[in-house]
Amino acid sequence: MSETMAKTLQYRLDGPEQAPVLILGPALGTTWHMWDRQLPELTRHWQVLRYDLPGHGGAPAEPATSVADLADRLLATLDVLGIDRFGYAGCSLGAAVGVRIALARPDRVAALALVSAAARHGTADAWRQRGVVVRANGLGQFAHTVPEQWFTPGYRAAQGAIVEWAVQMVRTTDVECYIAACEALAAHDVRDELGWITVPTLVVAGADDPATPPADARVLVAGIPDAKLAVVPAASHLTPVEQPGAVGDLLARHFGAAWNEPATASTTAVLQAPPAPPAAEQPAAVPTGRADPYDEGLRIRREVLGDAHVDRAAAGADDFTGEFQDFATRYAWGEVWARPGLDRGVRSVITLTALTAGGHLDELAVHTRAALRNGLTPAEIKETLLHTAVYCGVPAANAAFAVAQRVIQEETSVGGPAGDPPR
Repeated sequence: MSETMAKTLQYRLDGPEQAPVLILGPALGTTWHMWDRQLPELTRHWQVLRYDLPGHGGAPAEPATSVADLADRLLATLDVLGIDRFGYAGCSLGAAVGVRIALARPDRVAALALVSAAARHGTADAWRQRGVVVRANGLGQFAHTVPEQWFTPGYRAAQGAIVEWAVQMVRTTDVECYIAACEALAAHDVRDELGWITVPTLVVAGADDPATPPADARVLVAGIPDAKLAVVPAASHLTPVEQPGAVGDLLARHFGAAWNEPATASTTAVLQAPPAPPAAEQPAAVPTGRADPYDEGLRIRREVLGDAHVDRAAAGADDFTGEFQDFATRYAWGEVWARPGLDRGVRSVITLTALTAGGHLDELAVHTRAALRNGLTPAEIKETLLHTAVYCGVPAANAAFAVAQRVIQEETSVGGPAGDPPR
């Protein structure tokens, strides 16, 4: 086993030392033990490297807030071990890491297998709301929602010990690392990049998976050149656990067939950006030399308020209100919220105070949700409104408490809109 250093991942190696390396990546909320039952088959031909996500399975709690960050940490781990070329199979979040490595370093990936995977996992709003639920309640109660999405009803009824093991894996995960992983999945969207994947790829889907159904697998297969699809019957999201023999056989055949294929120029070229458009098509330079803050404002506005809220505002804009929406995005979000002097949590505290003082209760509801997304806990929002009562008046704070209480109950309810189980 490893002694994990910063910017690397906790790992374990099994199998013959001189054999080619096959990496197995875990799903969010699991440990490397989710692949235990594939080892007897896979270690016959490969040295198998399994790793833990940050804060999972006792790994150091060093949150990674992007899939690219996790990919970089895994590559750094492989560099320390002197492993240059490898096969990669990952489940769910682990599959997303494999996609990112295959895009960035196709020269290092001999073959790829994506299990319970998607080009985009749900919506960014759902992942960020899940982070709110976990921050407010921890993972104890939340973990008990896992089995319904990870396993089919028949498996849950027959394999009580494994179901309890799954619950305990989630319960013992570091909360901040789990929330950071939710943020990573919120931002993960490779639908427009699938055509750049040039390594031999197998996509494996559980036939009964509600989290990443076979339809998601078909999107991957349609987008990745020459990818193959396998749908495993009687399997939900944690397919390698529920159907270990079927998954092990699929991986052994895929990597066995792909491993010795000679590398071609298309599989060894490092991904390059598309060529720039001709000069005639380039946008005119901004005379002042200052970048337009609109795009950055729209990005921050979506991250803080959520895609659904921003989409509703855009859909409701007309000739009368459209310029105001543009103004708010460009200056409130692109200029002020984008400034580095205060973090988003502090800005949320200021915003809640100002909205309470002004009696803007509809906006207060929106920004209470935003405050939870920005990392404030319900206790911190309570303290903000208590402090506001002293300086803005008890009646104003009383109305604010009523709004905030309703929003917090809605947003932090386990099993509510944001309470779907981990992937």
